[in-house]
Amino acid sequence: MTATQTAAPAQALPGEEGSGLDIRGLHKHYGSFRAVDDIDLAVPEGSFFALLGPSGCGKTTTLRMVAGLEEPTSGEIRIGGAEISHLRPFQRPVNTVFQSYALFPHMTIFENVAFGLRRRREPDIDRRVNEMLELVEMSHLAKRKPTQLSGGQQQRIAVVRALVNKPKVLLLDEPLGALDLKLRRQLQLELKRIQGEVGITFIHVTHDQEEAMTMADTIAVLNKGKVEQVGAPVELYENPRSAFVAGFLGQTNLLSVNVISRDASTVAVDFHGVRLTMPADRLSASGTAVEAGVRPEKISMADLGQAPSGMNTIDGTIIDASFIGVSTQYVVRAVADAEEEVAVFSQNSATRIRQVGEQVSLHWHPEHTFGLHEGAWIEAEAAEVAS
Repeated sequence: MTATQTAAPAQALPGEEGSGLDIRGLHKHYGSFRAVDDIDLAVPEGSFFALLGPSGCGKTTTLRMVAGLEEPTSGEIRIGGAEISHLRPFQRPVNTVFQSYALFPHMTIFENVAFGLRRRREPDIDRRVNEMLELVEMSHLAKRKPTQLSGGQQQRIAVVRALVNKPKVLLLDEPLGALDLKLRRQLQLELKRIQGEVGITFIHVTHDQEEAMTMADTIAVLNKGKVEQVGAPVELYENPRSAFVAGFLGQTNLLSVNVISRDASTVAVDFHGVRLTMPADRLSASGTAVEAGVRPEKISMADLGQAPSGMNTIDGTIIDASFIGVSTQYVVRAVADAEEEVAVFSQNSATRIRQVGEQVSLHWHPEHTFGLHEGAWIEAEAAEVAS
């Protein structure tokens, strides 16, 4: 088959017409190494979906298999219900935006965006290109060359050059990685706005947790070729189902505890003689010995013995305090166990900054506690290092 020929349309499954991206049993092996190990994902049409994880977790390999740049060892990839894994890259209803932008330096911005349309001899080229340039408010730069644009402007052009071809799925392979922090945050919101206006399914690969949570409707957290958890950003952050997710999406405290009672709604645990509680549906581990987790920003500090009633409370001594502008980050050593340390993020509002050596009562609402399997703190530390 030559580059100018097209493949026969892939057949959609009954009832799947119009669906987004569907991946089933996807594997990619390099010898004995499993880069992607039995991944299942269902991405709704028109959503902004992120593949998040550390380097080597399989996220980029997964994206490249969807794009047709890597051949799966096994598994199915469907878009709109049609199996596409046997199609060549140019035959798939996808376009990819890379970190390098890959703009043609000898062409104007207008011609860069029009390139794919001209190759396929499509109608209304001028109108469609101008619509895309207006989408990113860059019509006035149409006659410039890529080298005359900033990195952020080049990134916008790379996106609309891919969108002008009207793909069913736009693949974004860490497109903001080469930009400075301020511009990256600006373009995160810009990409989210563009996706909302065009309504095309976006699949975004990133190792940046904040970027994924800012932009995506749904995030799949990958680790060692497998999917750890899929959900909305708030769901993953507030209710992680594994230590890796808890540690990769922000910082968390994990306390070694023992379950002392449970019913349909509440689990009570013992932390070295201190009773703590959590909702039963937030304990994702079985057995008696588990880890109780709580995010540092959920914890408040009071003078020793002055914690409000009805809260989970641990007494301790401040052993470190770091002022970072909007907040102060404390480390408190629990009185109940000198080896347990708890991180606390406290907003620098009307409250005073506490000093190292002060004895305090840490307290948080029981509903902000979640439970993981015993030894989870080791996995969480590994996830924080990876992030």
